[in-house]
Amino acid sequence: MEKEKHHIVPYKAYFYILAALIVLTFLSIGIIKINLGAYSVLGAMIFATVKSALVLTWFMHLKFDKPFLRIMVGAVFVLFFVVTFITFLDYYYR
Repeated sequence: MEKEKHHIVPYKAYFYILAALIVLTFLSIGIIKINLGAYSVLGAMIFATVKSALVLTWFMHLKFDKPFLRIMVGAVFVLFFVVTFITFLDYYYR
């Protein structure tokens, strides 16, 4: 425990990330108001993915963790995308 590095992130970085999360939240709400047809859900999912990546990277300090943890989180995201893609394919071909 004593050999672990502690990273001090300035409050300005947290403020910028918070502002980006708020803007992305309003954009994800706004994309539903725009009639994009079948791509509305895809757009909202992309915004949600970007927001979750920001939270994982900065607020949960994944940016400063070991590479193994980053690989595991990336694998979870890939698995999520595969399952979501299969679900959309099933919905499309019914």
